Amino acid sequence: MAKIIDGKQIAAQVKAQLKTEVEQLKEKGVVPALAVILAGDNPASQIYVKNKIKSCEEVGIKSLSFTFDSSVTEQQLIETIEALNDDKTVDGILVQLPLPKGLSEEKVLKHISDLKDVDGFSPANVGALTLGRDCFKACTPSGCMKLIHSTGVDIKGKNAVVIGRSNIVGKPMALMLLAEDATVTVCHSKTENLAEITKKADILVAAVGRDRMVKADMVKQGAIVIDVGMNRTSEGLFGDVDFESVKEVASYITPVPGGVGPMTIAMLMENTVKSAKNRLNK
Repeated sequence: MAKIIDGKQIAAQVKAQLKTEVEQLKEKGVVPALAVILAGDNPASQIYVKNKIKSCEEVGIKSLSFTFDSSVTEQQLIETIEALNDDKTVDGILVQLPLPKGLSEEKVLKHISDLKDVDGFSPANVGALTLGRDCFKACTPSGCMKLIHSTGVDIKGKNAVVIGRSNIVGKPMALMLLAEDATVTVCHSKTENLAEITKKADILVAAVGRDRMVKADMVKQGAIVIDVGMNRTSEGLFGDVDFESVKEVASYITPVPGGVGPMTIAMLMENTVKSAKNRLNK
């Protein structure tokens, strides 16, 4: 029976440490600040933004909200971003996705300064991650790494399999595992004999967006299983992993909800504090 990796508890520990660091920054005259831009009326996006603002309050980060209705233009969003880029008191800029239909996410996001890209999505930050340089790393895979570290298992030399190749999770996840000397395989919708590959994984990260697709017979005995999926169904919210069967095989497993989700926001807070430290040290 697998041990449950409690993302809520680990996120709380991260935020408690960040709160101390924020207090130290404030003593030196720097108040970390995160600007969140929300466009449209997507209910899920509104909940995510609310949770991010709540986390800012818990840590002591100043939060700035910029809300637009679905008629907003790309130019209006770009002008808002550029004003925030120029504001020396703002450390992080986040545009909540998805944007309303008809707006180019790529066109809007590319205007965020690399120095304030606390989501870790900019080409410069992704390139720095690829080269093994210091940078802002994408929040979800960063959170996954902390969850893996919490098990105490040494990643070095382990076989790691990532299911999913998105720019937001799959690709940066693979790079982060590789940076810690794992042997990494990335699987996706075109992968043949998926189960044969996943069955060899000491660390398995599922980030494909398919309800309970990873079954017990796809998992190696004693594996660490990290479930990034958030699939809303008529039965409720489920991950990409069939939790009930896989927990009998794995040594460690993340639940959905309460696993990766809380860590994503915690890592956003960590990146914002890191940006504030960079501001102090300029």
